Formats: sequence, C-alpha cells, structure tokens
Amino acid sequence: MSETNLPPKTCTIERLVTLEADVKKVLSGEKTATRRNGRYADPGEIMTLDSQQFVVDRVYEQSLGELTDNDARREGFGSLEDYKQSILSIHPGMPWLPQMKVWVHEFSPVK
Repeated sequence: MSETNLPPKTCTIERLVTLEADVKKVLSGEKTATRRNGRYADPGEIMTLDSQQFVVDRVYEQSLGELTDNDARREGFGSLEDYKQSILSIHPGMPWLPQMKVWVHEFSPVK
C-alpha cells in the first residue's frame, strides 16, 4: 500500500505520542518513530509536543515480525527486545504476534 493510498485515520495526531517518557524521547531526538495499531496521522501533518513541532515524514504498515534493532532505536530503545518488553508492559495480556500489523509513523523536527 503506497502512502498516497492510505486508509482513513483511526485516531488523531494529538494521540500519537502521549506517554511522558515518550514525549521526552521525542523532544531529545531519541525517538523519531512510533508504532500504533491504527493510523493516527497523514504524511505532512504536524504534531506539537511542549510547543515544539514535528512533521510526519512517512506512514506505512509493518508486521511485528519485520521489526529490527534499528526500528527499536528509532522508537527510542536500545534493542528490539527492550522495545518488545516495553510494549508488552504497557499492554498486559497482549501477545507479540510476528504477523500482527502495526502502523509506523516516522517524524522529524520542523526546521
């Protein structure tokens, strides 16, 4: 699915990054992507965190089984295992299924 043919959003950009620890990681430049079970933003949309603006650069679907350590680093974690454990602690009882699809939202500071 190309970025020009995305399905409708399931939530709003204001809900894309909400956990205080994640907000701090975005503001410090540690976190440049977030994964959600739905689509929260369109490419080009602006997210504002603590009066700093970030533009959504890319939005695409990815399966959990495709995630790499590099993807986890973009999420602000040292390794895929660290990211996985964090997600499972936030969502108790959620299985980590390699075939489960998530929406990747990549962003960068507005210059």
